[in-house]
Amino acid sequence: MSTRPNVVVIVSDTFRRDHLGAYGNTAIHTPNLDAFARQSAVFDHHVVSSFPTMPARADILTGTFSYTHMGWEPLPGHLTTLPEVMSRAGYATMGVVDTPFYIRNGFGYDRGFDDFIWVRGQGDDTRPQERSDARSTWTREEDRLVARTMTEAERWLERHRDDGPFFLYVDTWDPHEPWDAPDYYTEQYRKGYDGTQIYPAYGDWREAGLTEDDVGLAHATYCGEVTMVDFWIGRFLGKLDALNLTDDTIVVFTSDHGFYFGEHGYFGKAEWINDQNAVLAEDSVVPDWLPESWLLTVGWSPLYKELTNVPLMVRAPGLEPGRRSALTTAPDLAPTVLDLAGVRRPPSMQGESFGDVLVGDRDEHRPFVVSSWPLYMAAGEFTTAVDSRPRRIASYMPMTVTTRERSLILGGPAYMPELYDLVSDPGEQSNVWESGIEEGAGLGERALSFLERQGTPELYLAPRRLALKRFAPDFTRGSGPKLADNEQRRMHNASEEAV
Repeated sequence: MSTRPNVVVIVSDTFRRDHLGAYGNTAIHTPNLDAFARQSAVFDHHVVSSFPTMPARADILTGTFSYTHMGWEPLPGHLTTLPEVMSRAGYATMGVVDTPFYIRNGFGYDRGFDDFIWVRGQGDDTRPQERSDARSTWTREEDRLVARTMTEAERWLERHRDDGPFFLYVDTWDPHEPWDAPDYYTEQYRKGYDGTQIYPAYGDWREAGLTEDDVGLAHATYCGEVTMVDFWIGRFLGKLDALNLTDDTIVVFTSDHGFYFGEHGYFGKAEWINDQNAVLAEDSVVPDWLPESWLLTVGWSPLYKELTNVPLMVRAPGLEPGRRSALTTAPDLAPTVLDLAGVRRPPSMQGESFGDVLVGDRDEHRPFVVSSWPLYMAAGEFTTAVDSRPRRIASYMPMTVTTRERSLILGGPAYMPELYDLVSDPGEQSNVWESGIEEGAGLGERALSFLERQGTPELYLAPRRLALKRFAPDFTRGSGPKLADNEQRRMHNASEEAV
């Protein structure tokens, strides 16, 4: 056995942190992940950076803050990926995923893996040529995607357990919607469940004509899928034990983002507006197969804690289990894995290893975390940043700045910022911006300075500077580098449109 540790990274999509027993939930059954938590360093303040699905994966795989330089798009060729670095260091690198966007349209998120399996079946109805009839063939739980993905990962372990150190990346889209676990899982949360499924409204659930019971039913199906995911991850972790690999393997478990089930009026993770009169920005290009009239508009979609708070657990040989209070985020994962494996990190990685927090040498890591949609997203722009459907952006998308005590939501100049006291108001219900304007503006300024240091183009930062200048004129240092007149006019027009 090599002295270098094996590494396993498990990503489970749309897994809210507050739905795990290890994080205090006593109603939802997650016995396997709870047992894993008792053997692990459990991070109480792991917060997402890039949002949503694929930008978050770019953070994990490249160690960069992808929202500053890219969106829902192919992985830039100049960025070095974690599996590339591990492979060059002599690790056997393997990816097993059922999340359907890794290699579609040349996205290249499989770069650096010596081998890669895409477990088909999650499907995408915007690409008719890629539709899968997998669900029509399901007859048992083992047919579900998380089961197939974990089984493929187990089989790979069996074949390669003696081949030297390995890096195994396992990514399942579950418990992402549609929530279609076997009924017996949902029955744990809704007695007499009759198999009815409700798809998210992606907006205000009341305006969509849904009732509180409808949202409760959807939540029960989500909880059922959470418990199913827990079962299959537990089986995979059990295979590590059976193969005598546990004592020599680092295991990381995390997610990309959460989900709203009625909180803040949302049911979904963004606001989609079916706007038949949507007008694209001048330079936008619509695919030939999509009439412009079909465009959906992405409305004001803030990232509250139900989206930004995700689990992070790390089990490693010799690591003392317990809680960790440090603020961490996804771009820190790759540098940390490299640190624990004794592999030098490439200069392209912007995240910072929290290895010293893991071993107990430090209690702190970051003073705050910025969570954001791709920053280029602005009113009138055309983007595929939500999924593979083209969408128009209704306003500058808000970013969230999180400390342990505060959260700040900062959009463009048309919207007053939101500031929340997470100690007295953990549900982020009472906006205290006007009474805490100096503190909020200071946090916003620090966040913009951080984004500057990451090389964020000023064009992306200027709308947020204007928001601070408009709503906190006495507490901001200015508007940053001057933009060309045409760019200033563009931001002004976008602001007026949003208002």
